[in-house]
Amino acid sequence: MSLCCFSSSTAAAAAARRFLLPHLFLGRRRHRHDQVRYTILHHPRTHTTAAPPAAAASTTRLSPSQQRQVSLYVDALLDWNQRMNLTAVTDEGEVMTRHVADSLAVLPPLERAYRGDLGGMRLVDVGSGAGLPGLILAVARPSWKFTLLESMQKRCLFLEHAVEVMGLSNVDVVCDRAENVGQSPDFREAFDVAVARAVAELKVLAEYCLPLVRIDGLFIAAKGHNPHEEIKNAKSAVHKLGASMLEICDVESMGPHGQRTAVVYIKECITPKKYPRHPGTPSKMPL
Repeated sequence: MSLCCFSSSTAAAAAARRFLLPHLFLGRRRHRHDQVRYTILHHPRTHTTAAPPAAAASTTRLSPSQQRQVSLYVDALLDWNQRMNLTAVTDEGEVMTRHVADSLAVLPPLERAYRGDLGGMRLVDVGSGAGLPGLILAVARPSWKFTLLESMQKRCLFLEHAVEVMGLSNVDVVCDRAENVGQSPDFREAFDVAVARAVAELKVLAEYCLPLVRIDGLFIAAKGHNPHEEIKNAKSAVHKLGASMLEICDVESMGPHGQRTAVVYIKECITPKKYPRHPGTPSKMPL
């Protein structure tokens, strides 16, 4: 069955949940003949081999309670979307494939690249919007601490509602601009990982995210099938902000235009105090 071929009927939507939720697994490696493709860029502190052997990888499925939390999220998203613009996707089956599965697809490259204790990770979802990928990752990794950073008040109201409905105790919602939060002593270089999905071009996104990441932490951008021009244009900005490329990899998610990717950066030194610049400046005058 194709994961994206669901009708909009109630029965089809229910079938989508029954099929997809039990199969949304994290950290899987395919056998060699069907292995996900990885493009590892040379980095002085990382190996340049592909994914680790299948035997070394863990396979974690969403538990029944986690599946229930995802279902509650989808219900809340579609309900609130009738009153505010949270997503252009209005079919439940498409929400499962284009939002839920795509959010979970960030986990394998994140967990492979991270160099600390995964148990107590602090992760910030920058420009969280409807809570993607942050809320879905919070369901999958309940021992991690998540901060959803969103500048629009009405979206923050939805995020707070979703956190309550889903029964999540590992999520905080911060309603502010990334430029302000990045200069706050409470948040600056306080996170192990910053993730962002569908927020801005990489050279702009880097200035939003990297000031929030500690040294040796990660910045991960969920991107489309061909981010190479963005990566090239962002190289100077990323360097100024104290980071460098770690890897680009295909993830187990397909978007409307093809294979989705994750772009992973590692923070190597402190971000200069002048970054991020004043609100609005990064998008108007990218580094």
